[in-house]
Amino acid sequence: MDPGWRIRAMRWWDIDQVAALESVLFEQSRWSVEQFWSELAQPTRTYVVVQAGPEQQGSIIAYAGIFVLGAESDVQTIAVAPTAQGRGIGHALMDHLMATAREQGATQMLLEVRSDNGPAIAMYQALDFEQISIRRDYYAPGIDACIMRRRPL
Repeated sequence: MDPGWRIRAMRWWDIDQVAALESVLFEQSRWSVEQFWSELAQPTRTYVVVQAGPEQQGSIIAYAGIFVLGAESDVQTIAVAPTAQGRGIGHALMDHLMATAREQGATQMLLEVRSDNGPAIAMYQALDFEQISIRRDYYAPGIDACIMRRRPL
């Protein structure tokens, strides 16, 4: 069954849509357009977008990126538009990122997630990530970052 969306490589012409979505989702810690440009230019980075089907004018409804260097990989960002959450897109993105990291030789993956983001933490746990550390007040006072790892990848 066609889910009505597809994952594809992020390109420079996607950055404006991605940055607009970023500003909706991450008020305090959003990336700038320049940061996305810089990330796309790095050979150790892989970024993808989720493009909606024609009934939604092909808009970008999610994006994600990883850093891979040798056996190590790290989720740089992952985001799903509020209107697209709960449809399995985040899980599909993580599956895609993990497969990409494995193809590039990674054997483990790290990520950080807001401690108050229960749905994301549950998804990562379902994907066999375990919490290995906490960064206190990382996102804002009282909002910690949970550091999670999946090993083996």
